[in-house]
Amino acid sequence: MRLALFQPEIPGNVGAMLRLCACFGVGVDIIEPCGFIFSDARVKRAGMDYIDHVSMKRHADWDAFSLTTPNRLILLTTKAETSLYDFNFQPGDTLLLGQESAGAPEHVHQAAAGRIKIPIKQGLRSFNVSMAAGIALAEALRQTGALPQ
Repeated sequence: MRLALFQPEIPGNVGAMLRLCACFGVGVDIIEPCGFIFSDARVKRAGMDYIDHVSMKRHADWDAFSLTTPNRLILLTTKAETSLYDFNFQPGDTLLLGQESAGAPEHVHQAAAGRIKIPIKQGLRSFNVSMAAGIALAEALRQTGALPQ
């Protein structure tokens, strides 16, 4: 299982998701361009020394990423109809998260094999992207029996 970040904009969120993936033993794909210089100290501050424990690949753009992704792409989006709790994850899935400000563009939606949402209280928009990543990744790993022991 992997976590993919589409053109992330906030270094602290990326650092938090790198730490999350290190703790869960999940690889990360960063689809550039990022909204910050990737060597930004804020990424390192949020990820701390956990960044050294995560398998990370950076991709120049969407095309470079999509050419190298052999498994199902599962997009987390507020526009989905299917709850992540009703979705059947598979061990090789890549969970994809869009930009903090705009989500994912239509061509990314079309490329996804599945589109899921995290149910939230009516009238509210969404979770922080790193929080959503943690919720979805934990459920996907739980379903596939891949949570660390």
